[in-house]
Amino acid sequence: MQNTRAKNYTEWYQEVVQAADLAENSPVRGCMVIKPWGNGIWERLKSLLDRRIRETGHENCYFPLFVPLSFFEKEAAHIDGFAKEMALVTHTRLRQVEGKLKLEGELEEPLVVRPTSETIIADSFARWIQSYRDLPVLVNQWANVVRWELRPRLFLRTTEFLWQEGHTAHATSQEAMEETRRMLEVYRELAEGPMALPVITGEKTEGERFPGAVNTYCIEAMMQDGKALQAGTSHYLGQAFSKASGIRFQNREGALEHAYTTSWGVSTRLIGALIMAHGDDDGLRLPPALAPSQVVIVPIIREEKDQAPVMEYCDRLAARLSEKTALGEGLRVKVDRRDRKSQDKRWDWIKKGAPLLVEAGPRDMEKGEVAWAGRLDLKAKRFSKVDAFVEEAAAELERIQAELFRQARALRDSSIRADIRDLAGLKEHFGRKAEFLGNGAPGFARAWWCGDESSLAPLDELGVTIRCVPFDQPGGGGACVLTGRPADRQVVFGRSY
Repeated sequence: MQNTRAKNYTEWYQEVVQAADLAENSPVRGCMVIKPWGNGIWERLKSLLDRRIRETGHENCYFPLFVPLSFFEKEAAHIDGFAKEMALVTHTRLRQVEGKLKLEGELEEPLVVRPTSETIIADSFARWIQSYRDLPVLVNQWANVVRWELRPRLFLRTTEFLWQEGHTAHATSQEAMEETRRMLEVYRELAEGPMALPVITGEKTEGERFPGAVNTYCIEAMMQDGKALQAGTSHYLGQAFSKASGIRFQNREGALEHAYTTSWGVSTRLIGALIMAHGDDDGLRLPPALAPSQVVIVPIIREEKDQAPVMEYCDRLAARLSEKTALGEGLRVKVDRRDRKSQDKRWDWIKKGAPLLVEAGPRDMEKGEVAWAGRLDLKAKRFSKVDAFVEEAAAELERIQAELFRQARALRDSSIRADIRDLAGLKEHFGRKAEFLGNGAPGFARAWWCGDESSLAPLDELGVTIRCVPFDQPGGGGACVLTGRPADRQVVFGRSY
C-alpha cells in the first residue's frame, strides 16, 4: 500500500479495492468488474439480507430491465428526479455501411434502462390488484440498475450497480407506513449486525427525499474520513404511483380506492462502506459474518518432501474447523493451495481482510500446533495446540465481529459535534481541510433546525447537506443553527458520498 488513510484517503480507498482484489474498472466508463472476493462479500450480504426479507413475508420476483419512457412521464416528480441519470434505448439494430456502423430501427417510444423499478412494477400491480383481498402485495427483486455517473468510484458510485429493491402495496396508509419503517429496521439490523457498521436512523428532509416519495427514511453511516454514506433507504410513496398507474382496489365496503405503496433498497455501495469504515493501512478488515472465508490456512512448505504431509495436516484442520459454528453459521475455512511463497500468500490475505490467518508447517506438525493471528492484531501471533485452536476459533471470530463494531461506533460517536450554535460554527467545523478523522477532518454536526428549506442555501458552499432528522430526538426545542428561529427538531449535518 503506497498511501495511508492519513496521507491520502481517496487514493488509499482505491488501493484497498485493488490490493484486496475486489473489483476493477471495465472498458465502459463508470462500470466495474466485480472479482471473486468482492462478489463473495456481496453474496454474503445478499444471503443474509434475503433471509431477513423473506422472514418479513416478502417474495422474490423479477421485472424487466427496459421501462417505457411513458411510464416515467406518468409521475412528474419521478422523471424530474432521474432525468439526468437515465440511459435510453432508441434503436433496435446496427448495419455496417462502408466500414461504419449505422443505427437503424428507431423505436416509436424510447426505452429507459432501469434506474429503479417503481413505474414498471406499479404497472404490474395495477393488473394484480382488484380487491382488498389481493392486498398486501409484498415483492422484492435482486437486479442491476443503470444511472449515469459524472464522477464514478468503484462500489460507491458506478453507472451500473447491483442492488435489491422491495416494492409493496397496501390497503391503508398506516399499513404502508408500518412497512416502510419495518424494512428500515431490517437494514439497520443488517448494518449493525453482520456489517458491524453503526448507523443513524432517521428521515430525509423534503429536499433530500426520493423522487415521488411522501417520506424517505434512511440509515446513515460515518466513514473514517468523516463523510456520511447513505447505506439504505426506505420510502413511503403514498398514492402517487397508484394514481399515476391506476392501482385501484375494491375495499370492504365496495368502494374503489387507490393503494398505498412503498419501496426500499440497498446496493453494492455497502462494500464501499465496509472498506471505508473498517479498513486500516494494511488493507481491508472484514467482519467475520461477511468474510467469504473466515479462517484461511497457509501451508508452510519449504521442501518437496513436506508437501503431502503438511497439506494433509492443513486439510484435517480445515475439516475440523468446518464442523464448528460461529455467528449462527458453520465456519467458512479455506486452505490456500496456490504455488506461491507462504509470506506472499499471507500478505494477500491480510490485504483481503480475512479475519483469522493460520500457518502450519513441519515444525508445527511435530508439536501438534498451529501459528495464528487475528486480522485486528496481526503482531500478536500466537501458537496453540490444534485441539485448543479448533475450540477457540469460533469465539475469536465473534470477538473480532464485536470489536469491529465497537471501534467503528467509538470513532463515530467521538466525531459528532453537538455544540455548534450558528452558521459561523458550521463554517468553522466544515472548513477543516484534513480528509481523515485521525488528522482532524470534520465529522458530523448535530444541531437544531427550524425546517425552512430556504435556509439551507449557505450549506452549498460548504458541500454539506442535512443527512437526516434522527429518530432519537431529545424533545423540547432550541434555536435553529441557520436562522436563529425556534426549532423543534435536531438534524445531522455532514458531507457525503
